[in-house]
Amino acid sequence: MIIQPKIRGFICTTAHPEGCKQAVLEQINYVKSHGAIAGPKNVLVIGASTGYGLASRITATFAGGAKTIGVFFEKEADEKRTASPGWYNSAAFEAFAHQAGYYAKSINGDAFSQSIKTQAAELIRRDLGKIDLIIYSLASPRRVHPISENVFSSVLKPIGQAFSGKTIDAFREEVKDVVIEPANNDEIAATVAVMGGEDWAMWIDFLLKENLLAEGMKTVAYTYLGPQLTHAIYKEGTIGKAKEHLKLTADQLNHALSGIQGEAIVSVDKAVVTQASAAIPVVPLYISLLFKVMKEKGTHEGCIEQMYRLFHDHLYAAKPPLRDKEGYIRLDDLEMQEDIQQKIRALWPRITSENVRELTDIQGYCDDFYRLFGFAMKNVNYTAEVDPQVKIPSIK
Repeated sequence: MIIQPKIRGFICTTAHPEGCKQAVLEQINYVKSHGAIAGPKNVLVIGASTGYGLASRITATFAGGAKTIGVFFEKEADEKRTASPGWYNSAAFEAFAHQAGYYAKSINGDAFSQSIKTQAAELIRRDLGKIDLIIYSLASPRRVHPISENVFSSVLKPIGQAFSGKTIDAFREEVKDVVIEPANNDEIAATVAVMGGEDWAMWIDFLLKENLLAEGMKTVAYTYLGPQLTHAIYKEGTIGKAKEHLKLTADQLNHALSGIQGEAIVSVDKAVVTQASAAIPVVPLYISLLFKVMKEKGTHEGCIEQMYRLFHDHLYAAKPPLRDKEGYIRLDDLEMQEDIQQKIRALWPRITSENVRELTDIQGYCDDFYRLFGFAMKNVNYTAEVDPQVKIPSIK
């Protein structure tokens, strides 16, 4: 099969196995080139197949020599469709890890469910004994509650009043106005149920009761806050309410883990192109502008650069991790530097469809989007036949 990208709105319906493999290899090579980290030995990554979760798993393995179990919900290829990019990423990661002599196994299924939690616990007990780091990096628009069986769907809406601003159709390079009506109370609650901290707490509470957490273990969840420019739709919107709940959960987990000297941490990460961020109005235009300004300054980072920095400079540094006054680790520190944000604020009102290529790095945004699905990678021949059927070694 010759696989080409098929873009529909803000998603790509195809993925390229060789391109995804190359993207994983680039991240591995980055980590290996930056040196070893005296980090965790047994790691569980919940949401391990793309973005920050995948970068965390790569860093733990190839910088720290850790054994990892990855949990994700991805689709294997069939006769008509390619696999999802996360499937190809995970297949490549496991193959590279095994080749280098590292333990790596994966569980494919709904991480919100009790059955997947139980399956993970059995694998930990059998193969690893106890876990000393849990990364929680789920990004799902929908959740079936494991107890009530209620189905919750998240929404990307402001709260209190309608939002009006500008956004971009990145692949048409069209800057346009958008109006989004405010969320009602049910939509806010549903978004918190999907994207808040309840499931994170369920994982930690379950594994703690199963006696599978090591003394002094850490658990980290990822969040984004962003600048004032995006607050109405993000920090002060439905997503923001979910992120507030995530931080409150971390505080509660710190109390629950005190008996084993454990720690729950929320890391605020930089804006990057992900399947989730591409769906949020305003954010793609902000990211394309951010990329231009940060690349000009030489401070631009992707997922793997930040995750290596998280492990090296914060989680497993000789000194305790630096926190802000609210207790967050701030990997968005370079993004939020005042000179960066000042330039963005100055350029923002000027951006139109006619000058978007000049004033922003819209090409860099689109390239990063394509790379999520294994496209736009160097050293990959996209005109060649490729087998979409790829197996993840540990998933039978």
